[in-house]
Amino acid sequence: MKFTRETVEAIAELAKLRLSEQEIARYTEQLSSILTYVEKLNEVDTSNVPLTASVLPLQNVLRQDVPATPLTPTEVVANAHQAEDNQFRVSAVLDNS
Repeated sequence: MKFTRETVEAIAELAKLRLSEQEIARYTEQLSSILTYVEKLNEVDTSNVPLTASVLPLQNVLRQDVPATPLTPTEVVANAHQAEDNQFRVSAVLDNS
């Protein structure tokens, strides 16, 4: 399949990209090469290949959930930029009016 200059320009416009003349020419060639390769892949018979979600074995890596001594309120706010009465002090987000 061949990508046209107009197709690349349309994709760039949809993506809100400004492409130079050199970039349009380069992407036209590159996208055409990619589609040609995909067409070759579509010719491969995969009817006897089982569906695969991942080629790697799946396993969760979790640590043991062991209760520990919690931080004190003073320790929690120790590195806070601003703290007051063991609470984080932040700038107002909403307008008071």
